[in-house]
Parts: sequence; structure tokens; C-alpha cells
Amino acid sequence: MRLFDETALRKLEQLSLSAEAVRVGAMKGNRRSRRRGTSIEFADYRDYAQGDDLRRLDWNVYARLERPFIRLTEEEEDLAVHILVDSSGSMDWPPGDDRAGANKLRYALQLAGGLGTIALGSGDLVLVNLFDGGGQRGWGPFRGRQNGWPLLQFLEANYDAVRSRVGGPGLRPGTALDAALPDYARRARRPGLLFLISDLFAPGSGRDGMIALLARGYELAVIHVLSPDEALPDLAGDLRLLDVETGQAAEVSLDPGRVDEYIARLRAWQDELQDFCRPRGIHYTPVTTDTTWDALVHGTLRRQGVVR
Repeated sequence: MRLFDETALRKLEQLSLSAEAVRVGAMKGNRRSRRRGTSIEFADYRDYAQGDDLRRLDWNVYARLERPFIRLTEEEEDLAVHILVDSSGSMDWPPGDDRAGANKLRYALQLAGGLGTIALGSGDLVLVNLFDGGGQRGWGPFRGRQNGWPLLQFLEANYDAVRSRVGGPGLRPGTALDAALPDYARRARRPGLLFLISDLFAPGSGRDGMIALLARGYELAVIHVLSPDEALPDLAGDLRLLDVETGQAAEVSLDPGRVDEYIARLRAWQDELQDFCRPRGIHYTPVTTDTTWDALVHGTLRRQGVVR
């Protein structure tokens, strides 16, 4: 597959996603519900994972299958994992660039595939949505390791489909985050851990939409994706800049001083987003696409406790 490397995906097998307040689920997964209860009624089995209490291992099953399985009770439930990917025109940048570590849309879909693979391998319920101003493309809800390959196929198939739509003649559809996020919150049945992967190039940067998701009981992790040339532009002279989503043009003259001012404003914007997210319990992660998606998962997201 063009987007996904099998070696990188294989390294995700021992990881799981974590929410500070696990939402109650309807199916059985590999984590404990935080609701109080004393039920010891048998519900299901799952694969043994390092660190599990060996007293809960079913030795009879192990003797027959020569594989360790843990017994689950009615109090053990799964986590609903929602992965929302902004597929608007600004995410297809640099346009036409299909190199790893370059195009933001490619990067976002790779990250979505990695996070989804972790969640499916942990027995969690997974829903993925690609959305822009022109509509949504959804996958799920599904659970179970056997759905990992269909998820990757969905993302791979939609990579070219989305780019052909946003990269065609005329303007490319933008995403009104403050409309799309509350709409998703109303439609989705089970709140849980929600990843928003976006460049946040929208009025308000989606703040009102995030508040709407929090109000419905979601725990949010915002991955703020920019390309290296957006974070540190290599431009100079008299330029005419065109917004790929609105068509608005701006005439600018760039010298080193103006570039430094741009960089300072970008950092101030990211600091404002961090200040907005931190007191609300939102995990905010700014990243540029020259940091590989798997390095982000194994590094920053693990340090935040979102991945374990």
C-alpha cells in the first residue's frame, strides 16, 4: 500500500489508547470500566497482554490452544475511539506532492491509520470520518483486529478520491469546524476518545466545535498538522498569495523581517490554542509533517498518556 508501511504498523501491536475517563461501552474490550460494580459474571475472552494479572488467565483454554487468554467479566468494557480527519483544500498541501513527510493530507491519513490500528488491536470500537465543506466519508463503527486491513484500504482508497475532489478545477472546499464538529457530536451515538487531525485553518480554529464535543462527553486529542514550509516559509519578494478554499488573494512583500513576524504570529497562535485546550483537558499536539507519524505516536502521544 502506498500510504502504510507494514513494519511501522507491526510496531503498534503492543500499544493501546488511553482516556482519563473511560466511557462506558456496550461491547467488551481490554480495559476496565471505571464505573463501580461487583459483577464477576463471565462475558468474553481477550488475548493476554504484558502486565495482566495471571490469576485471570484461563489455563484450560491455554492447555487446549497453547495461547494465553484473559477472562473478562461484565464490568470490563471497551472504549469508543473517534478519528476525525480534516480533508479540506488547505490540507492538500503542498499540492501534488506525494512524498512521505510532505503532504498534510497524506500525513493525516497515515496517522489515522496508525491510531485506528492500535484501537482495533485493543478491542476498542473505532469510527473514522473524513470531512470538509463538501460532505463526509465515514468508516465504522467496527471493532477487532480483523478490521485493521479494511480500515487501511478505506483510507488508501479515499486518499486519491479526496485529492481529486479538492484538487480539481476551481476552489477547493474548506471545512467549517464550528459547524462540522457539533454536527458530529449530535450524530455519533457513543462518546469516547476523539482525535481531531487538522491544520485548524478555519474561523475560530474550531474552538466552539471543541466545546460542543466536550459538552457531549468526548475526551479530545487535537493533532495540529502543518507542513514545514508553513511553519518556516522560504519566500521572499513581491508575491500574490491565493487562499485555496476561499479564493481570496493578498498582495504581500516579504523580507526577512516580515518572515520573522509571520513565525512569531504562528507561534503565538499555537500558544493561544494550547492555553485554550489545557484547562479543558484537551490534549493539544502541534506537529509538522517532517516528524514521521509513527514517531509522533511513539513519542509525543505516549508522553501525553494518550498512547500507552
